[in-house]
Amino acid sequence: MSNSSPSERYSTAQRALHWLSLLAITVAYVAIEIRGDMAKTHEWRPFVTQVHFWAGLSVLAMVIARIYLRWRRPTPAIVPALSPLAARLAGVTHVLIYAVLLVQPVLGMFAAAAGGKAIIVPLLGIALPALIGKSDALEDRFEEWHETLGELFYWVIGLHVAAALWHHFVRRDNTLRRMM
Repeated sequence: MSNSSPSERYSTAQRALHWLSLLAITVAYVAIEIRGDMAKTHEWRPFVTQVHFWAGLSVLAMVIARIYLRWRRPTPAIVPALSPLAARLAGVTHVLIYAVLLVQPVLGMFAAAAGGKAIIVPLLGIALPALIGKSDALEDRFEEWHETLGELFYWVIGLHVAAALWHHFVRRDNTLRRMM
């Protein structure tokens, strides 16, 4: 049990959404890598594609909830406080992370729709409405943007993890503990 007061940490909901987002992002990346190794005729390929879609939609839903909670609840202070430059860099990094987590699933939804791929709601078996009509040219463009952003996000994730570890082991502040 932690001796931190709630004001020294993010709320339980914020922490849960953070770590569940990590899980969903991991599932999305793993599913698309597995799909890439499958033959287009493999019987499991449509299911693995849907798993990728479901993980992406989960990320989108969670980031919307995370943004709402971040807007509604004060951010716990970092102790000891950051320099103004470090605080600004942290803010820019968080905006970048949230932007990618919003844009990436939407690009994926546009790519799927343009490719004529249905996104099936788990357990209900119904398809989400397509955001746009089928178009090979748009599918290629949205898929390229989606893939490129996904590859760039590896670097953003790496930066986020490196910063968290730097705060914890080098700076020895409470940044990581606020999310645990």
